[in-house]
Amino acid sequence: YILTLPTCATDHSSPQTPSQSSLTMMKVKAIRCALLAVTGASAFSSPRRSSVTTIMSAAASINNNADDSKGRNIVVIGGGVQGTSCAFQLHQSSSLPPGSTITILESQSLASAASGKGGGFMARSWGEGTSTQTLHELAFDMYGPLCEELGVESYRKLPVMSVSPGPNTNKKQDNKKKNPQVADIIPSWLDGSVGRMSPMGYGDDTAQVTPKEFVEKMFEYVNQPGKGPGVNLVIGSCTGIESEDGDGVKVVTGVKYQNAEEEEMILQADDVVVAAGPWACQAEQWFEGAVQLPMEGVKSTSIVWKPPVDEDGNAKFDAVDATALFCGEDDRFGTHLEVYPRPDGTIYICGIGGSDYITTPELQASAFLTSCLPKPDRVEAASNAFQLMSNSYAKEGELSHAQACMRPCPPDAKPYMGRVQGFSGAYVNAGHNCWGIAWAPACGKAIAELVLEGSCRSVNLKPFDPARFTVSKGRGGRGRKKGSVDVGEQW
Repeated sequence: YILTLPTCATDHSSPQTPSQSSLTMMKVKAIRCALLAVTGASAFSSPRRSSVTTIMSAAASINNNADDSKGRNIVVIGGGVQGTSCAFQLHQSSSLPPGSTITILESQSLASAASGKGGGFMARSWGEGTSTQTLHELAFDMYGPLCEELGVESYRKLPVMSVSPGPNTNKKQDNKKKNPQVADIIPSWLDGSVGRMSPMGYGDDTAQVTPKEFVEKMFEYVNQPGKGPGVNLVIGSCTGIESEDGDGVKVVTGVKYQNAEEEEMILQADDVVVAAGPWACQAEQWFEGAVQLPMEGVKSTSIVWKPPVDEDGNAKFDAVDATALFCGEDDRFGTHLEVYPRPDGTIYICGIGGSDYITTPELQASAFLTSCLPKPDRVEAASNAFQLMSNSYAKEGELSHAQACMRPCPPDAKPYMGRVQGFSGAYVNAGHNCWGIAWAPACGKAIAELVLEGSCRSVNLKPFDPARFTVSKGRGGRGRKKGSVDVGEQW
């Protein structure tokens, strides 16, 4: 039997272009999206021990194939917001056969990477006119009811403003009085030096959630006592995919991984979903070159400010007005701040600048998987930039902590979502750039439909085909194509 472990855990700079309108282009310049990403499997490495143990559930012990009448064994690689959303939607689907098992294979802990450190901003209309429009809209519409059902306290809709840098002055400013046309959404803590301000949304189609809480609440919900089989969590590093020859394809039979004792183990699987964020490119090796998943990890620093306190030292949660800020580039500090006040009274800030760009080979070697540290100089720059804007935080603000994480960026800034060609029972859901948190419910729903029903009804997955950068082997591939599918003679 698989041991279900308790949860434990700890999206930034250039988003996909939402549309071609001048208004949206202005938004794009203002946006430095919080990482959205997800954590996942570690390096593709050779096992250090010769013994191999096959792990299976009670249902798995009588199920050696994908016969739905006997249940299916589904393994999701990666325990971030994307992977957990896939597991959650699979578990909740009415199409999941009785007797099925769902397991998250996670190398660290749930929400240990970007899903534990991202800003959690979402905007329903900011994908209009692009291939990701449905992901924006569907996920936004799902978040509210889902968070209410799960008991997520950090979700809320909130207004958004664009703010230009102001002059060098430390004096307190009455920005509400100076900008009466938007005074109702100017937060009281924005009482320092700022330039031009304009609304980007009044809270009808913009919202936020703390992604770590969302991940944990999904996992808790599916594992309620007395509610039947839940979702298993196995801590280990994926090392490969087991398969056998089928009718012209390889059929997934298991997922290989190393546990904490570096023992080589196998999870029996009829289906595997790779949702390992920037490290999902390791799947190139797991699937023996059947798919190429070029990826760049954008490693960025973020900071979190403590809630203000009263004279007795008690946190004043209500003192932090709920307005998010997208700030213009500030050459004095090298920043392009995004400021997200949260319901718990903290203020999350990213868009700090100084990001590092991690290559595919580095990610395949598990770069920054176990340790991803912030840059002290960027922490100082962001703190100074924010305290110039907020006189209140310049006088009494206290930094809670600094952190860093990576967002996963394919070359065309579109996610990888769909089947792995040449394999039966293999899927990818990764590379969601700065929108990974915002899109998570929709992506989980889409993958659940694809895995359990054979096709996706909710989202058009064609633009996100994982095979779009895969070079075909051998001769052929020079004839007509319909998308990534060969049509007619291939010389």
